[in-house]
Amino acid sequence: MELKELVEKAWENRELLDDKETKIAIKTIIDDLDQGTIRVAEPNSGGWHVNEWVKKAVILYFPIQKMQLVEVGPFEFHDKMKLKTGYSKKGIRVVPHAVARYGAYISKGVVMMPSYINIGAYVDEGTMVDTWATVGSCAQIGKHVHLSGGVGVGGVLEPVQAAPVIIEDGAFIGSRCILVEGVRIGKEAVLGANVTLTSSSKIIDVTGPEPVETKGYIPERAVVVPGSFTKKFPAGEYNVNCALIIGQRKASTNLKTSLNDALRENNVSI
Repeated sequence: MELKELVEKAWENRELLDDKETKIAIKTIIDDLDQGTIRVAEPNSGGWHVNEWVKKAVILYFPIQKMQLVEVGPFEFHDKMKLKTGYSKKGIRVVPHAVARYGAYISKGVVMMPSYINIGAYVDEGTMVDTWATVGSCAQIGKHVHLSGGVGVGGVLEPVQAAPVIIEDGAFIGSRCILVEGVRIGKEAVLGANVTLTSSSKIIDVTGPEPVETKGYIPERAVVVPGSFTKKFPAGEYNVNCALIIGQRKASTNLKTSLNDALRENNVSI
């Protein structure tokens, strides 16, 4: 509570960022994020709760940090954030050229192919972050998730009221999917390649006799592929992207199923 109070005061009065106690509080919060003892968002009985004061601490961390040169072998970086370290001790596999920023929590058993994880993100146990996938600031990734090649999980810092992207345990995110603006992917859901979801994207369940339209949330164990619908504009009618829920992951399907297996169960070939 003391850390939260100091952050809230500094948020209202940026002159307090010169205060030693405030700086220590902000740096303590970032260290706690790095260790996973606090989170930007966390599950509760009602779904998920966003800790806005933690997001504020991440935002306030930038102005109190100075740019510095970081050299790694032949590579050179010039940034305010140091890189995450201690992978071996934590049992994390990091393939060159994977990069994570200090202040991102990465649990044991995570595999990072050449990829990027930003400050404030939370990546839980056993998750695969595949080649050129990006996990944006404050995004929350569950246990045993597979982020396929080129997946873009958007980050969010401001406005502080905005929810981060949340991908729950066991989800499989297909190649080149884009997930932004606080969308939430339910447990063990499967997204086909190139699904793009924003907070305003239509999600249409086509498994019943009539389509059911929602936004912002993919239900648990849903199998999803890209789709389109016709929308009228002043210049005419054009197709606009959406996401189609075409079925459910079967109970017999292993949690480590490939995307092709899940789609084949629903008679979809892509």
